[in-house]
Parts: sequence; structure tokens; C-alpha cells
Amino acid sequence: QLHLVESGGGLVQPGGSLRLSCVASGSKLETSIGWFRQAPGKEREGVSCISTSGGTTNYADSVRGRFTISRDNAKRTVYVQMNSLIPEDTAVYHCAAIYGCSTSWMQRIKNWGQGTQVTVSS
Repeated sequence: QLHLVESGGGLVQPGGSLRLSCVASGSKLETSIGWFRQAPGKEREGVSCISTSGGTTNYADSVRGRFTISRDNAKRTVYVQMNSLIPEDTAVYHCAAIYGCSTSWMQRIKNWGQGTQVTVSS
């Protein structure tokens, strides 16, 4: 069974950057991957997704132009490069295997990683 582990979170000042990684084990990374985030007291938000080949990506309006998702299937890893971070980006970020990076991708989840905390604060 596919097992996902996120890393790369931390504390960063506003305007700074972080790169999160989602590493798969247990099987090949032959699935679309989505990144989600959840801040205290807020609903979970789908941030971005990428198709199995990497040819299709989607972004939430809140991060478009600042975040970039990519993948290296040989390394079984999906990345999200987060630039120009703002305090509103503070959340626990999870990656998940999903059933395709297309309409309603946020509702079609196979399994989750444990999450990594991102805090944007001065």
C-alpha cells in the first residue's frame, strides 16, 4: 500500500519561501497527488494537485502564482515550492494520493500523509 510522508515545513518570515516534499513508499508513485492545508478553526483547503505524468496541474486561487507543484517519479517525490509566503499560508500541509487531478479532485482522495506544519510569522 502507498505510504506518504511529508517534510520541509517550518517557520518562515513573510515573503520567504519553503519547499515541501511528499515522499512515497510501499509502491510506485503511479497516482495523482494533491496538497491540502488546514489551519486551526478553518476548513481544509485543496492547495494544488498534479497528475501522474506531471502534465496536468491545478492551483487554488489563493496560491496561484506563488506556489508551484512538481514531481520526480524516479524519486517517488512530489514537491510544492512555496514563494512569497504570507501569514494566511500558516497551516498543516498534507499530501494525498487522489483519483486524478481534475474537477472535484479534492473530494477524491485515496490516502493521506501525516502532515507538516508551516508557520509564516515575523
